[in-house]
Amino acid sequence: MKQPQTSRRSFLALAALTPFAVAATSACGTSGPGTASGGGGASMWYLSGEPNETTMKKAVEAFNSANPDNKIEVTYFQNDAYKTKIKTAIGAGQAPTIIYGWGGGTLKTYAEANQVEDLTAWFEENKDLKEKFFPSSFGAATVNGKIYALPNQYVAPIVLFYNKELFEKAGAQPPKTWDDVMSLVKTFNDMGVAPFSLGGQSRWTSMMWLEYLLDRIGGHEVFNAIFEGKPNSWLDPAVIETGTKIQELVSAEGFIKGFSSITADSNADQALLFTGKAAMMLHGTWTYGGMKKNGQNFVQNGKLGFVQFPTVPGGKGNPKNGVGNPAQYMSISTKATEQEKESAKKFFKDGILTETVIDTYINSGSVPIVNGIENKLDKSEDKEFLNFVYDLAKNAPNFQQSWDQALSPTAAEALLNNIDQLFLKSITPQQFAENMNATLGK
Repeated sequence: MKQPQTSRRSFLALAALTPFAVAATSACGTSGPGTASGGGGASMWYLSGEPNETTMKKAVEAFNSANPDNKIEVTYFQNDAYKTKIKTAIGAGQAPTIIYGWGGGTLKTYAEANQVEDLTAWFEENKDLKEKFFPSSFGAATVNGKIYALPNQYVAPIVLFYNKELFEKAGAQPPKTWDDVMSLVKTFNDMGVAPFSLGGQSRWTSMMWLEYLLDRIGGHEVFNAIFEGKPNSWLDPAVIETGTKIQELVSAEGFIKGFSSITADSNADQALLFTGKAAMMLHGTWTYGGMKKNGQNFVQNGKLGFVQFPTVPGGKGNPKNGVGNPAQYMSISTKATEQEKESAKKFFKDGILTETVIDTYINSGSVPIVNGIENKLDKSEDKEFLNFVYDLAKNAPNFQQSWDQALSPTAAEALLNNIDQLFLKSITPQQFAENMNATLGK
């Protein structure tokens, strides 16, 4: 699965945290990829970059101090390097004890190859731990009805951001329906403002539009059938209608001119919103922290608005459904020793999403996947946004994982290539559906 954007996949575009005064967790010293030194602990590979690296170092240091016989040793990698290295290591039977990942299609390949532990029975024995997390966070951790990963970190749904100042100038309200969307396109184009910012060169940013539109038009069952590999599931009429609506939006100049050359890595799409060059932006909630940090007080002055994705008249999807990233995930290698596996499980139970870690994520502008944190969110200066995200994620009847994470790596790359062509109108919606249908089972 090609996931080149660290700002999305590891959510590193959040506001910087106050650094912890902690000793660096060991990045070396393991006696092998799957073995912690001394044999009494467990090894883990994790992503570098803030806020996650510092947060994990703090969590591991606290756990190791309390559990000297079950120490976790961590090696940190940059996002792209990690994705290459972990696949190679797992294939060679040399994975670390704890495998960090994104769930979905990649986890499915590991589970079906018996490379990661089945944790279903363990979660049954530790129901209090399972009940701590959002129920929706387990979907991407589950393969054929069995749980193969521990959800962790925070939820990051896709939402519709908008510039309140521009909407006030236009005398307009944020869209509630697709008809509203198309009406606002004309309104803002007439004002000389791009209706929507889009970092189209990154491709996955365009994918967000298809994810929500397909859900609103056909309901979550359409993509579930695709994920399950059911015959001709990409040829569902809802897929064709989704592509048609996208190309209508492109033709109406709904996106900033030159969107296909704008990257999300540079955060140029966010800048278009907070500088007033674009009125709206469909994006992940991880961009909130970045806009707060770099947006010239755009967030602090109350100019950033956010709403759920609009409904589509006649659509079958529940308007409360969400899409995006329900969590991040940690699995246990089947090649680890029993002692290493027990250390990993102890860390899962006592070291992940402690009160300190929960507070750290909230302070960074994100929502941990933990039930019952309303009081903590209410104390934050970002409480309006955090409560919005919390309610969306906690109450979503269905939370669809991002498609390029849910699908197999082969299908995901084909998807991104075809989405790019769909938005550039070099293929028709029918061709898009047919091209993707050919990936089923791959």
